[in-house]
Amino acid sequence: MKVFGIAGWSGSGKTTLIEKLLPVFAARGWRVSVVKHAHVHFDVDKPGKDSFRFREAGSHEVLISSPSRWALMREHHGAPEPGLHELLTHLGACDLVLVEGFKREAIPKLEVHRAAIGKPLLSPDDAHIVAIASDVVMATALPQYRLDDVEGIADAITHAVDAAVNAAGSTQQSGRT
Repeated sequence: MKVFGIAGWSGSGKTTLIEKLLPVFAARGWRVSVVKHAHVHFDVDKPGKDSFRFREAGSHEVLISSPSRWALMREHHGAPEPGLHELLTHLGACDLVLVEGFKREAIPKLEVHRAAIGKPLLSPDDAHIVAIASDVVMATALPQYRLDDVEGIADAITHAVDAAVNAAGSTQQSGRT
């Protein structure tokens, strides 16, 4: 499974960029899934709905299905939050997983940066950031893209995940006797 992160400070435009990347990858014939980390309590369910009532009553998991989609919700009930790699095991087959958040994970990432946020770059402290998308030119040796250069960013992501897969394959082959 090819995994690529979109990292940046809150308000930098990560979600908007992913939203623009999805149709580009779809047009290229890729099936893309997204994993997003939320830092606050969130709910995808609505009070009063059956699935919400089941969760509130103590169900460990609730799977709801319809002719157009299905969703699985699992309650932690005090257990530690699962890490990215555990969460990835629950996804169906796809060509690429874009990860928003989980910025400390050791996966190749694009940093999304907006000058107006007033926050420093993450890339000097994260060797896994392979490129930056920003609204200004940054003083860095990393490849840079304008935030609206969605095709260029998609190309950079494709190159980075292919390089990561090739590197992993080389490492596995060199360990064989």
